[in-house]
Amino acid sequence: MRKLLRYMKGFGKECVLGPLFKLLEATFELLVPLVVANIVDKGIANGDTSYIIKMCLVMVLLGVVGLASSVTAQYFSARAAVGFASRLRHAVMQRTLRLGYGEIDRLGTSTLVTRMTSDINQIQNGVNLTLRLLLRSPFVVFGAMVMAFTIDTQAALVFAGVIPVLCIVVFGIMLITMPMYKRVQQRLDSVTGNARQNLSGVRVLRAFNMEKSQIQGFDDSATALTASQMSAGWVSGLLNPLTFVIVNLAVIVLIRVGAVKVDGGVLTQGLVIALYNYMSQILVELIKMANLIINITKAVACGNRVEALLEVRPGQKNGEKTDAIQGGVSFENVAAGYPGAAAHSLEGVSFTAKPGQTVGIIGGTGSGKTTLVNLIPRFYDTQEGTVTIDGTDVKELDQETLRASIGVVPQKAVLFHGTIRENLRWGKEDATDEELWDALDVAQAREVVKGKEGELDAPVEQGGTNFSGGQKQRLTIARALVRKPRILILDDSASALDYATDARLRMAIRNMKNPPTTFIVSQRSSAVRYADEILVLDDGKLVGKGTHEELLQSCPVYREIVRSQFPEEVKDNG
Repeated sequence: MRKLLRYMKGFGKECVLGPLFKLLEATFELLVPLVVANIVDKGIANGDTSYIIKMCLVMVLLGVVGLASSVTAQYFSARAAVGFASRLRHAVMQRTLRLGYGEIDRLGTSTLVTRMTSDINQIQNGVNLTLRLLLRSPFVVFGAMVMAFTIDTQAALVFAGVIPVLCIVVFGIMLITMPMYKRVQQRLDSVTGNARQNLSGVRVLRAFNMEKSQIQGFDDSATALTASQMSAGWVSGLLNPLTFVIVNLAVIVLIRVGAVKVDGGVLTQGLVIALYNYMSQILVELIKMANLIINITKAVACGNRVEALLEVRPGQKNGEKTDAIQGGVSFENVAAGYPGAAAHSLEGVSFTAKPGQTVGIIGGTGSGKTTLVNLIPRFYDTQEGTVTIDGTDVKELDQETLRASIGVVPQKAVLFHGTIRENLRWGKEDATDEELWDALDVAQAREVVKGKEGELDAPVEQGGTNFSGGQKQRLTIARALVRKPRILILDDSASALDYATDARLRMAIRNMKNPPTTFIVSQRSSAVRYADEILVLDDGKLVGKGTHEELLQSCPVYREIVRSQFPEEVKDNG
C-alpha cells in the first residue's frame, strides 16, 4: 500500500490544509463545554439572562466557524482523494494495457475489473476519511483529556484510564478484520467473474436452457461473499457496543467522582457537566475512529491488491528497432504455449511468407491456428525458435512500430460504442473519408454503411449489437485495412460471410495496390484454396505446406478436410 502513495504527489497542499482545517474545527469543539460550564455556573446560577444570551451567541459563533472549517476541510480532502484515485485508475489501466496476453489470461478479466472499480473506490473513500479524521479524532480524544486535567486532576484520571482500554479494543479488532476484508474482496472477484460470464453468454444460456444451473452457481458465489462479509461484519460490529459499554462505565465513574467533588465544594456543577461533555466527545470520536479504522482496513486490503497488480511486470521486453516493415514473415522451428498449459500449443513450425503473399492456415479446432498468428504481432512470445519479420526477430522490434504495421481481425468481431467513422478510425486516427470508403470497398462493407442512416456517422451500440454477425465482421476487416497494414491477419474473421462475399473479399485484398502479406485462418477449405501457400496444422504440428493442388496429393489431413466439405473434388483428384 505504501508504494501507492507516490500517486499523491502534487496534492501536498490539500493533504496539509484538509487535516489543518479539521483540527481547527476540533479546537472550536473543545471550547464548547467550557462555554456551557460558564452558562451553568455564572448565567443560570446568578440568573443573568444577558450573560446566558451572550454565551449562547458565542456557541453559535463557534458552531458557524467550525462548520466553515469542516466544509473547507471536506473540500480539500475530497479533492486529494478523487485526484489520487483518478491517477491510480489511470496507472492501473496503463499497466493493464501494457500486459501481454499471458499475464491477462493469468490474472483474469473479472479480477482486473474489480481492482479498477470496487478496490479503487474503497481506497478513495479510505484516503478521504483518513485526511479528515485520522488527526482530528486523536486530537479531540487527547485534547478532551488535557482539558479534563485543567478542570480536575482526579476526575481526569478516569479519562487516562479509559483511553488505553479503548485503543486496545479498536486496534485489536482492526488487526483481526484486515485479512477478513481481503478475503471479502477475493470473493467479490468470483461474483464479478460469474456475473460477467453469464451476461456475456446470455444468448447461449437461453439457447441451452441453462438459466437455473447458472443462477445456482451465481447464488453459491454470492452466498460465499455474503458469508465472508458477515464474518467481517460480526467482528467489526463489536466496535460500537464495546466502546459504548466502556465509555458509559467511565461516565458512571466520572459522575460518581464529580458528585463527591461538588458535594465537597471542589467542583461546580458546570464543571462536572463540562467533564461529562468531554467524555461524550471522546465517545463520539472513538466511534468515528472505529469506523475510520474499518474503512482504513478495507482500503489497505484493497490497496495491497491494486499494488500487487501494478507490480506485475510484462513478461515481454520491448525491442528498440523501429525499421519500416515490408511484410516478410518467417517461422523457424517455433514452439509456443499458454501459461499453465501442460504442453505446447505449437511445436516445430517452420515456414516463410514473402511480402504481398497470401498464406492460408487451416486445421481442426484446437490445432493451433490462432496461436500461430498471435505470435506475429507478438501477443504471445515463442518458447522455442524464432519469428522474424524482414529478417529481424520480432522480440527486437519496437512493439508500437510492429503493431502499427499489422492489421489484426480477431475471431470475435468487436465494435465499440460510437459511430462507424469512430470505429474505423481506430485503424488510423487521421484517416480521411476517402480512405475510409476505400477500406469499406475492399472489405465488401460499402452497402452496409450506405444502408444506415447517417452512413459513416451512423451510431454503433456497445459490442455492435445493432449489426448482424456478417456486418460486424466486414466492418472490423475494414477497420484493419484503414491503416494500410503491411501484414494483415484474418483470424477466421469471415466465418459469417457467404461464399460469394468471402471470395470477393479475398479477391479485393489480393488486387489492392501494394497488397499486404495476408494470413487467412479458416476451417473452410474454400477460403484458403487460392492462397499462395497453405499451412495445415494438426494438434499443434505443421503436417502440410504447399498449394491446394500439392496438398491434395501429399497431405492426408488436408485431403480429409476438403473431402468433408467438397467430396466430389477429392474423388475427382483421387
